[in-house]
Amino acid sequence: MSKMTSHERFTRMYQHREADRVPILDSPWKETIDRWVQEGMPTRDYVAHFGLDKVAHIGVDNSPRYPANTLEETEEYIIYTTSWGATLKSWTKHGSTPEFLDFTITDAEKWLDAKARMQDDETRVNWKHLKENYPRWKAEGYWISAGLWFGFDVTHSWTVGTERLLMAMVEEPEWVEDMYDTFLELDLKLLDRVWDAGYHFDEVTWPNDMGYKFNQFFSMRTFRALDKPRIKRAVDWAHNKGAVARLHSCGDINPFVPELVEIGMDGLNPLEVKAGMDPVHLKRTYGDKLTFHGGINAVLWDKPDQIKAEIARVVPVMMENGGYIFASDHSIPENVSLSDFTGIIDTVMKVGTYR
Repeated sequence: MSKMTSHERFTRMYQHREADRVPILDSPWKETIDRWVQEGMPTRDYVAHFGLDKVAHIGVDNSPRYPANTLEETEEYIIYTTSWGATLKSWTKHGSTPEFLDFTITDAEKWLDAKARMQDDETRVNWKHLKENYPRWKAEGYWISAGLWFGFDVTHSWTVGTERLLMAMVEEPEWVEDMYDTFLELDLKLLDRVWDAGYHFDEVTWPNDMGYKFNQFFSMRTFRALDKPRIKRAVDWAHNKGAVARLHSCGDINPFVPELVEIGMDGLNPLEVKAGMDPVHLKRTYGDKLTFHGGINAVLWDKPDQIKAEIARVVPVMMENGGYIFASDHSIPENVSLSDFTGIIDTVMKVGTYR
């Protein structure tokens, strides 16, 4: 089979058809790329260096636009505020998730101030970036992905804090629904602006981490009442544009998968093995309905023999009849060397090629 563009490859995966090879889409940490450059990679553009798939992202700003400032900076860490009103502490020498120290929005009344700031405004779209890059994306066969951010993920992690939101989901569900709807409505209005301006995308994707190790943050009843209706709205909106919808949800979300299939979800990422997701089982159960992205245990990526064996075990099953995009089950941490990653890509290119 002749070499395809990334757009052709992804299109076939979502059509559950074979391509020349499986697409490869993963995210190394900044510190991982730093290491690869130190170890001899001649560019920070790892996609070009390894010949991976070209994927462009269209993002919009649905934050309340609180002032983002640096409060303290040392050799070890930086403390700063975000446009969502959160105060964070990030470590400067090692890649990790930030520590959340404080939140501006601490109750339903303070939420009303944030909501008033979240108006549909064309300055929330980076039109200059689109104008400069979109023609090249189309000419070079990029897969073009547009981003949303709504639901449990952004609300607990960036807006009000996890414990506060979990309590509100039980005690103040109307407040939670208002936050979820406000984030989603603003995102859809902004991406309607993008689409109507002629910048069309192939996919809509968003993060909504609803699980952790062997469990979920909330019950099926709560999922059906709060997140599921909004997810369905986003999926339907994408389908009305002729685009597919892909959800990123870390952790064990096994109970939610059949319900995601029911509402028409097209793709699922990252299939976190260490949390209890079994990509082979998911493929054999839902492979005719879902395209899977990920599922290769990140714990093994710095163990060359083990990760190559895992790729050889998992990828041939996942790629059957299309419907698979290769990636780790989370992201690529800094303990993965340039040599490790080179071996992984070489293996995937061999195992993941359709004959």
